[in-house]
Amino acid sequence: MDKFSKKTRSKIMAAIKSTNTSPEMAIFRCLKKQGISFQRHYNKALGTPDVALPARKIAVFIDGDFWHGFRYPAWGKRLNSYWRKKIERNRKRDKLYHKKLRAMGWKVLRVWEHQIKNDFQGTIERIIFLWKKGKN
Repeated sequence: MDKFSKKTRSKIMAAIKSTNTSPEMAIFRCLKKQGISFQRHYNKALGTPDVALPARKIAVFIDGDFWHGFRYPAWGKRLNSYWRKKIERNRKRDKLYHKKLRAMGWKVLRVWEHQIKNDFQGTIERIIFLWKKGKN
């Protein structure tokens, strides 16, 4: 049972951005500064990667820790069934898309929200490494 009414919960959920979040925008700005040409929210690839280099078949997903269930087994049991189901569906879908993209020859990188906050430069370096590797 949700502690908010359906109307209030709907307002709260509508206010949550799914694209162009702060972590995404920081990554986009930095990659542009590095001179890396990429597609944002590339809907021609399975799962709509947040950053895609289609010619090199590189897909980068920038995942929110809560929504995509970082270390979910450690804290998921504290959620009500609605949120457990939602996050479990997200995790299952993420794994499936990752597997299918790899089978189609894509290199896939998942970046967690906390990694961007805690080690921004290291995160950028991982993306650039994948980009350089894809040049060969």
